[in-house]
Amino acid sequence: MKFIILLFLFLTYNSTTFTMEKKPFHHLPDGTFRNPEGSPERNSNIKWSFRVFNKEKKKLDMTVPKEHVVEKVKVLSDLERFKDDDFVGWIGHATFLIKLGNTTIITDPVFSKNAGPLFFGPKRYTEPALKLNEIPRTDLFLLTHNHYDHQDMMTIRKFPFKDAKVMVPLNLGKYFTSNRYRDVNEMDWYDEIRVNDDLKVTLLPAVHWSKRSLTDTNKTLWGNFLIEYKEKKILFASDTGVGNIYKELGNKFGPIDLTFINIGAYNFYPIMPYKDKSAYHANPEEALSIAKDLKSKKVIGMHWGTFVLSLEPIMEPPVRFKDNAEKYGYNKEDAIIFKIGEIQSLKKLLSYN
Repeated sequence: MKFIILLFLFLTYNSTTFTMEKKPFHHLPDGTFRNPEGSPERNSNIKWSFRVFNKEKKKLDMTVPKEHVVEKVKVLSDLERFKDDDFVGWIGHATFLIKLGNTTIITDPVFSKNAGPLFFGPKRYTEPALKLNEIPRTDLFLLTHNHYDHQDMMTIRKFPFKDAKVMVPLNLGKYFTSNRYRDVNEMDWYDEIRVNDDLKVTLLPAVHWSKRSLTDTNKTLWGNFLIEYKEKKILFASDTGVGNIYKELGNKFGPIDLTFINIGAYNFYPIMPYKDKSAYHANPEEALSIAKDLKSKKVIGMHWGTFVLSLEPIMEPPVRFKDNAEKYGYNKEDAIIFKIGEIQSLKKLLSYN
């Protein structure tokens, strides 16, 4: 009898050990997630101060150049003009419409007036290029992570196309199933889903974090979406900081034809000890370096010009992005900046026949 008990304990222990050994690095035993091995870490001694942030924020010039925003009548006209073509259109912040064949994708859609719970959080200083009820038929909803400037519950609740296929990182599906979406797919890093014969989407690692309340830090995953369409590769980045993972991803999945990446929300000085440096939000130069690691041929700078999330001047990110492109091996025209509401054909963006 003792032998049987010992054998049972031995087998149970080894089975548990084997299971733990198989668990990916980014899965922690308590069910939370962490960044890829070797990623930078936020200094735990830094304490956030709303008082200091709001004091410094008042110093910012909030003047939005007229040319930063396309007039609504032209946005609607361009949608009609490109309706039979593959195109990319910027709604604002990280919200894009990407049409590939018969599939129209929307990324991190935020149509609310503020990025936060209820009426709290940063308010938009530029309106979305379209209202939610003006967007074209959308077939694929991509959500990279749960921060309020990406996961907007008002938009999710009122989204007009709830039969769209939804792709989200792990543990985010409940926000959609509870709002009657019909096709919700949770994904771990490196999971892939084939949408049709021409289109495949893979969730890849990003260097970021997740949180919506005081008790849910890193309980949901975050990630970048690799969109493979015919023979082209498009990477839509989550918010991300720099990390060793991008060279690995470049070697495994590159070259990337077009990368969308965050270039804003990087300066939290004097709350943070260093100016223009954030562990989990690349500055414009770091964004270019990530694109280079990914072997990306062209790169679109996003995540700026919509909300004040940090303390750099509101129109600084695109200037630095363009001005530093050549230092990272890009022609200036290959470091692409959109106006809010701008729509371009994918053929023109990628310059392919």
